[in-house]
Amino acid sequence: MEYPTREADILRLASDIAAGLAAHTDVFPAPPFSPEDFQAVLDEHDGNREAAILARAGAVQSTDTKERSLAKVEDMSKSAIRYAENHTRGDDGKLQLLGWGARRSRTVTIMEPPGQVRTLENRREGKDWVFLDWKEPVDGGEVAAYRVQRRQRDSGEWWDVGMAIETDVTLGGQDAAVEYEYRVIAANKAGEGPASNIVRAVF
Repeated sequence: MEYPTREADILRLASDIAAGLAAHTDVFPAPPFSPEDFQAVLDEHDGNREAAILARAGAVQSTDTKERSLAKVEDMSKSAIRYAENHTRGDDGKLQLLGWGARRSRTVTIMEPPGQVRTLENRREGKDWVFLDWKEPVDGGEVAAYRVQRRQRDSGEWWDVGMAIETDVTLGGQDAAVEYEYRVIAANKAGEGPASNIVRAVF
């Protein structure tokens, strides 16, 4: 099993680790930190992430704080995994109590383009900015990045206006008195998936 790279997957694994350490002290009696301390770091990151989302249009400091707390979550997760792997001698059943599994040999897979981005929404907008979010594809290959495109309503020609790794983006510097349409396309080295649904915004 390989450590994830996407923030959502890192946080999902970290939550499983925290819950597993707390629920199975008989299996993991002496982790490198207490489950309570780990949960406190997770809670701190949740607060930082929410602050970064709410103020992303101009909050570089909030985003930096969120990234630092995510790094702390990663460090503690990896430390707990190393402890568990050593303590259980790689016992897959016990490692799964933490949402982890024994390391497996790499297999060569044929990459395919991602599927279609789902449920694109205009969550919030301001004088010259808009916050969009969406759901990742349910089929196709793993997403490497998302292309965000814009056009004037019904103009026909789409232009790239942003890239995202996560499933949300804030776009600033939007022109006033113009109705724009937005869509998102998932991409990886194998190609691109179909475009998402279209949402509109007027500034």
